[in-house]
Amino acid sequence: MSKNKSKNKFFRLLSYSGNYKYLTILGCILSALSAISLLIPFIYIWDVVNALLVVAPDFSKAQNLEYYAFNAFFYALLGIVLNFAGLMCTHLSAFRNERNMKDAALKHLLNLPLGYFSNHTSGSLRKIIDFSTSKTEGFLAHQLFDLIGAVVTPIAFLALLFSFDWILGLICLIPIILCFLFMIPMFTGDSQNFMIEYQKYLEEMNAEAVEYIRGIPVTKAFQQSVYSFKNFIKAIKNYGKFSSEYAFSTQLPMTAFTVSINGFFALLIPAGILLAGSVIDIKFLSNFIFYIIFTPICAVMMNKVMMVSQDWMIASNALDSIDEILSQEPLAEASNPQKPNNHSIEFCDVIFDYEKNESGDKHILNNINLKIDENASVALVGPSGGGKTTIASLIPRFWDVDEGSIKVGDVDVRDISTKELMENISFVFQNTTLFKDSIYNNVVMGKKDATRQEVLDALKLAQCEDIIDELPNGVDTIIGSDGTYLSGGQQQRIALARAILKDAPIIILDEATALADPENEYMIQKAISEITKNKTVVMIAHRLSTIKNVDKIIVVDDGEIVETGSHDELVGLNGLYSRMWDEFNQTIQWKVKSEVI
Repeated sequence: MSKNKSKNKFFRLLSYSGNYKYLTILGCILSALSAISLLIPFIYIWDVVNALLVVAPDFSKAQNLEYYAFNAFFYALLGIVLNFAGLMCTHLSAFRNERNMKDAALKHLLNLPLGYFSNHTSGSLRKIIDFSTSKTEGFLAHQLFDLIGAVVTPIAFLALLFSFDWILGLICLIPIILCFLFMIPMFTGDSQNFMIEYQKYLEEMNAEAVEYIRGIPVTKAFQQSVYSFKNFIKAIKNYGKFSSEYAFSTQLPMTAFTVSINGFFALLIPAGILLAGSVIDIKFLSNFIFYIIFTPICAVMMNKVMMVSQDWMIASNALDSIDEILSQEPLAEASNPQKPNNHSIEFCDVIFDYEKNESGDKHILNNINLKIDENASVALVGPSGGGKTTIASLIPRFWDVDEGSIKVGDVDVRDISTKELMENISFVFQNTTLFKDSIYNNVVMGKKDATRQEVLDALKLAQCEDIIDELPNGVDTIIGSDGTYLSGGQQQRIALARAILKDAPIIILDEATALADPENEYMIQKAISEITKNKTVVMIAHRLSTIKNVDKIIVVDDGEIVETGSHDELVGLNGLYSRMWDEFNQTIQWKVKSEVI
């Protein structure tokens, strides 16, 4: 991306069109020709006025009126045809540009480590890709085309200004110069960062609006509507404050620009009266009428230049958003990929930080040394934020370690191809992702070449039969359609069926029962017992009752392994795990007592 960054931003945008970029160039040329063609009728209109003034008041003697009228019509029609052809070219190129930009972003996302998606939700990525590509498509298809015409028109106008009356031409030039002078401050300096800040505040407001609407049932049930509205109203106020501050900052230049763009007549008419003097000069009068007719067109073009400049700021910011995705470096693939010898897992002096730690002080993970034998079951427990999920996420290379190594089957995971590593690991997390598709298609993703019977068997082993029986079309029911929604526990069981079908030798379970009610938790536990048979299992759980019988319990606190052993061994140590076990027992023994008042 460093090479691309060195390119001019416009050419960087245009490069996504591939060979279709020549259509953009052709479209811009046609826009310029169209703008010139649409100016020529005004010259013939001036010829008509001049021919009439020469013979006034006997207008019947006017000559060549039909010729002037025909030429005016011809060039007007030619301008429209060129305009249409140019728009067709820019649209074809813009559509290809949008497709290629989306394609590049999505393909790059497929190569990024899974850890990237932990910090970037699918909703935010989708908004970036959809919004950014649509804005750049709009700029290339419409605004760029308009910009060329809007720029060519004043340039052609300058040539015409001095071809009739140079004094009136100079007078008309003054508002154009003033327009540019007042427009520059609105699109340079701090104003260039406006769109970035504007999008940030707009996204915050939209996100809070969505959260507020989603939470209405809960807030009404607990009578907390005022408090739930607090974040939303704060986002609205921040957006309003920022927009107001920017609007006031551009108040003076925008007012001056508006006055200038409409100031042609304010200068032209008094100047015309003074220059005409007491003697009526037919030639001067006809020239003066030409400027009166022509100058409003230039004012419209100047206004377009300003609007397109704003659109370019939006498109430029959108391009930066896409570039931000493309600048993310994928994890390096093994140059000489090796296959694991078995399905054991070993952490050797692992140090890890999500962001580069320049100070070298405390790390997210500190000198983690851990050996998990093949077909053994291990549970990671400890206080929230201690590093359990981070340890589990490093095994399938969500991120790469900063120091040390992680080995699967005595081979460093960095020396195993991504495809091979993914084939050996299944993971089920607390936040399950199911697509708006049939249950069958959601499960078969675990093994693309699975037969229908294999999918049904996996659903049965995952204790999903009661879910399937309640759905209108069984396994072919589309999740989220016609009011068909699954609870968190039901979604978790579907995800477990997917993992069962994949039948990977290493299983990672991160809080698989966290969102389940007691009934679903029981079913999930039965499904987990099926998925973990003869597998290497890494399990993260806060409900300590679910991990009593694992082979080894690893207690993680503040990025370090503080205790290791079986349940009975750790309880006997009277350490952190023993305290956690006592607290857990107190919570499950707690009962709500009713009192009669």
